Amino acid sequence: MKILVACEESQAVCKAFRKKGHQAYSLDIIPCSGGHPEWHLQMDAIKALSPIYKWDMIIAFPPCTYLSVAGANSLYRGKKLNFIRYKKGMLAKRFFMRILNAKCKKICVENPTQLKIFNIPKHAQTIQPYMFGHPFLKRTNLWLKGLKPLKATNIVDVESCTRQAGNWFNKGGKDRQKNRSKTFPGIAAAMAEQWG
Repeated sequence: MKILVACEESQAVCKAFRKKGHQAYSLDIIPCSGGHPEWHLQMDAIKALSPIYKWDMIIAFPPCTYLSVAGANSLYRGKKLNFIRYKKGMLAKRFFMRILNAKCKKICVENPTQLKIFNIPKHAQTIQPYMFGHPFLKRTNLWLKGLKPLKATNIVDVESCTRQAGNWFNKGGKDRQKNRSKTFPGIAAAMAEQWG
């Protein structure tokens, strides 16, 4: 299959599908950090959604900064709606929906729980890293089109899990957001195994 993994600089999902023999490409507006620039498209994701590319599957990790419930305090400052942030959220929703509605038979869009004000359609599935061998709690939702929900592959005892995934994604500094958005290898492997 020819697979687009949009908004992925880490190449975790791209590499998992490549291991299964698929023609997978990561895509982001920044260079990749996964070690395979030959499999990376550094361009705007909307351009890559054009039907001329003829993707068999699209898996996307669009930015969640303005849509996530984690940003609720920034959206409502002093109980007033921050219209600048709301406008950025509406642009993020438009990007999210363009991916979800792309002309492709198989689509997965990943994002955390979103603010109700943006009226995003209901997700198909919620997953956690502990379902795929990682002892962490990080609720993630999947919007699926033409794909079955992921089945857990290696459930870790929830009592041993932590909300702070330590060095995995909670490093501070200028790369904090980038580190937090990386896909856990167990989840990437499950996507490739079950959808590839």
